[in-house]
Amino acid sequence: MTRVRYTDKDIDLIARMMHAEAVGEGRLGMLMVGNVIVNRAVVDCLDFKGLRSIRDVIFQIQGGNYSFEAVQKGSLFYRPARDVERKLARDVVKFWRQHPSKYALWYFNPTGECPPTWYNQPFAGQYKQHCYYEPRANTCESAYRY
Repeated sequence: MTRVRYTDKDIDLIARMMHAEAVGEGRLGMLMVGNVIVNRAVVDCLDFKGLRSIRDVIFQIQGGNYSFEAVQKGSLFYRPARDVERKLARDVVKFWRQHPSKYALWYFNPTGECPPTWYNQPFAGQYKQHCYYEPRANTCESAYRY
């Protein structure tokens, strides 16, 4: 059983995003970024209502910009995915989840310490340089069902 429906093209998209956003944080950091992408595809709340595919999540536009900096600025996102990242992407869509990204819908890499909230949602934890934030249960119950 998978957490979200996907195609080979979706695996490639997640793999490229995981590499672009977290290659410097190793395998575990890339898995955590991938987990946030999948979480956004399965919830139906907040800014993520109506997103039902990996493609919808990665190319979501909020406030006139793409949600992910790697898509906005190009960075490493437009490089082809490697086999190692494709394997990690398959793990994430099928079953992989771990704290602090287990229920997280947001992450970012601050210049200083992780703030206690992000978009008014609580800090879940930090892995290397990325801070992860999960929704309050009363604002997004669907995040805790999967």
